[in-house]
Amino acid sequence: MTAPTHPLPTGPTPGPPKPTPASVQAPHPAESTPASVPAPASRKGVPGPAESARGAASSSLPGPAVRQRPAVDPARWPDVAAPPRASRLRTALAERIVRRALARLPLRARLAGAEDIGLGGPLMDIREPEAFFRRIGASGLIGFGESYMAGEWDAPDLVAVLTVLAGNAADLVPAPLQRLRSLWALRKPAAQLNTPEGSRENISHHYDLSNDLFALFLDGTLSYSSAVFRSLPATQDLLPAAQHRKIDLLLDAAGVGEGTRLLEIGTGWGELALRAAARGARVVSVTLSAEQRELARARIRAAGYEDRVEVRLCDYRQVTGAYDAVVSVEMIEAVGEEFWPVYFTTLDRLLAPGGRVALQAITMPDDRLRASRSTYTWIHKYIFPGGLLPSTEAIERVTTGHTRLRTVRRSGYGAHYAETLRLWRERFTERSAEVDALGFDAVFRRMWTFYLAYSEAGFRSGYLDVQQLLLTRDQSPAQEAL
Repeated sequence: MTAPTHPLPTGPTPGPPKPTPASVQAPHPAESTPASVPAPASRKGVPGPAESARGAASSSLPGPAVRQRPAVDPARWPDVAAPPRASRLRTALAERIVRRALARLPLRARLAGAEDIGLGGPLMDIREPEAFFRRIGASGLIGFGESYMAGEWDAPDLVAVLTVLAGNAADLVPAPLQRLRSLWALRKPAAQLNTPEGSRENISHHYDLSNDLFALFLDGTLSYSSAVFRSLPATQDLLPAAQHRKIDLLLDAAGVGEGTRLLEIGTGWGELALRAAARGARVVSVTLSAEQRELARARIRAAGYEDRVEVRLCDYRQVTGAYDAVVSVEMIEAVGEEFWPVYFTTLDRLLAPGGRVALQAITMPDDRLRASRSTYTWIHKYIFPGGLLPSTEAIERVTTGHTRLRTVRRSGYGAHYAETLRLWRERFTERSAEVDALGFDAVFRRMWTFYLAYSEAGFRSGYLDVQQLLLTRDQSPAQEAL
């Protein structure tokens, strides 16, 4: 999964230090990978001991007499530890805008346990209204997320609240302020630009947190992208097969079989490369995550496919050669708009005559992309630096304007991603004690819960979609019929 920078357009401030897991990490989770796949490698060079502050990590809402807040380490979470300074005017303006927005939404916002705002629906419990409004006044909706991390607001059903907000994202800020967006919405930091050096740092921020952290909530395939289920809703036991179905759809679209020269851009933990090798393909897979490469290579070695799969620590721009198929799963979201032309011209350059490109991409509406493309968001600050979701129209503009590639087929699976995220979120919540044991504190757990719920809400509201796209150079009728 990469960069769901979706519904809530947000404001400024630099990011916190990356939460650092401590001590030797735990083995693979109870839902283990196949016997041929080794447990995740422990992360090396990790400082200890763990700073494991216990608190309200899930989205459950405690009763009024048992109010819980996470203990916040100000060194690790400087912008969460205390509300930022904000003028009375900014705070008052933020309160007025937020109250006006909440009053028109189908939810129930309860302020300090006394005052209710909204048309009725899922409960949003704003326990500390003064801090909540001050954070939004100081840093826009980045403050909204930080307020949740601090425990200043909560919800019995976090996804339901965020789904209402995502479904009304275009109207949360009054139209006059939307038109003045360039004046109040700060731009992404230059340090997050996805140059070859910047991309490596941005990817490391998320994917090098800890292999064991991801293994706690992913299924045994270690697939961190949308699954494709046979039917919905889904259950945990169906997730591995649904991940394989997603991979097989992409490999089939790209025509991967015996002897195919396949380039995979974005290795993950190696499941797609393993499945392609089992078909007889020769695979070159590139990643910028050292942790992912280490585990992917171990899994490939254990499966006996070392002679068919090469995993390189390499930027996509540095790849050379010619390939019959190129497959990339939810990696374009980390490319950055400035580099979309470079990304697609690279695919065009690497594709052999008659070859195919199969992509899986999270997409957002084109009008929202145009409105928020340069905005610095909570997701950028805490989860995916430098990310931006494309629209299908943006992909068409770039490919037709810069390459010979054309999209010949698209399939959407947004509802499947909502279910995938729900299963991950539930597993993450269930294993909170194991997350603590890896050295991640309660604020990190609230942050991660918010991220998973925030992303799920984007798909449930229809604000986001995830699509599989097939691109070729040849637009012949024979290919379009495939």
